[in-house]
Amino acid sequence: MTLKKSKEFNTQANIIYYHGDVRNLLLDIPDQFIQLIVTSPPYNLGKEYEEKLHLDSYLEQQQEVITECVRVLKPEGSICWQVGNYVNNGEIIPLDILLFPIFSDLSLHLRNRIVWHFGHGLHAKNRFSGRYEVLLWFTKTDNYVFNLDAVRVPQKYPNKKYYKGPKKGTLSGNPLGKNPSDIWNIPNVKSNHVEKTDHPCQFPVELVERLVLSLSNEDDWVFDPFMGVATTAIASLLHHRKAIGAEIIKEYVDIGWERVNLAEQGKLKIRPMDRPVYDPNNTDGYIPPKTINIDNNIPLPQPRLFEKKEKYNKNKGSLKNEDNI
Repeated sequence: MTLKKSKEFNTQANIIYYHGDVRNLLLDIPDQFIQLIVTSPPYNLGKEYEEKLHLDSYLEQQQEVITECVRVLKPEGSICWQVGNYVNNGEIIPLDILLFPIFSDLSLHLRNRIVWHFGHGLHAKNRFSGRYEVLLWFTKTDNYVFNLDAVRVPQKYPNKKYYKGPKKGTLSGNPLGKNPSDIWNIPNVKSNHVEKTDHPCQFPVELVERLVLSLSNEDDWVFDPFMGVATTAIASLLHHRKAIGAEIIKEYVDIGWERVNLAEQGKLKIRPMDRPVYDPNNTDGYIPPKTINIDNNIPLPQPRLFEKKEKYNKNKGSLKNEDNI
């Protein structure tokens, strides 16, 4: 199967990747067309992909986009808005707190305030170093898609059984795994991370995968209003969803298309969802990067595990920050 790609709105495409202001793209999207919206908007920090605005103006801009996102969202759909802090003269202002009233006023329902924890980042000198961001998951109605079984994680005690009562001798936990909870420990895309591009604030694919699998079904549309280098598109296409998004910086659009093309050719490497966070005291569970093929969602042959471990044992310093590989 060859992906049907489009640079403008086209219902026959598998991926729509619009270069320009998302507000222009939203004009073409019909009401109740999108199942899942996943994005990380600019934090108004004055980075190269944004113009730093007065905070009130920034929130007005966000409200305009969010309002349109709610219009295009299906009744059973979800919005996942991932944000960090706005920093002004050394003082932090949590953007999720400022943005919540916008979603609430649009009658959305907050299902989780997910804490995304990561081990690497900038080191602060006048406050504790920030190592988390927040993902707000809203639904449009009380009747929404939630596929928990698709994203369960291994049980801490997988063979634990009831020791008394009518269920004595049976497994006390779900054999498919446990609920991943609302604290997600997923490495961010820094330094040697296998997915790293020139984008300074890039989503890890596995973060979006968990949302795509749990909050949408195959053939659904997944929309990222601020798509950057197409991470949301890759996670969506990998799991047989259709992707739509906008990005205003041409350099990032070009990188995004390159990543999509590599994934279509079976040449794009990502950090696997089942890879544990690096533990320097336990390297036996090391899982190498995965090469993906979004045409058929079949992982290509991977390097033999003992070869990777041998490389690590010869030069431990090279894998010091293996989280980011």
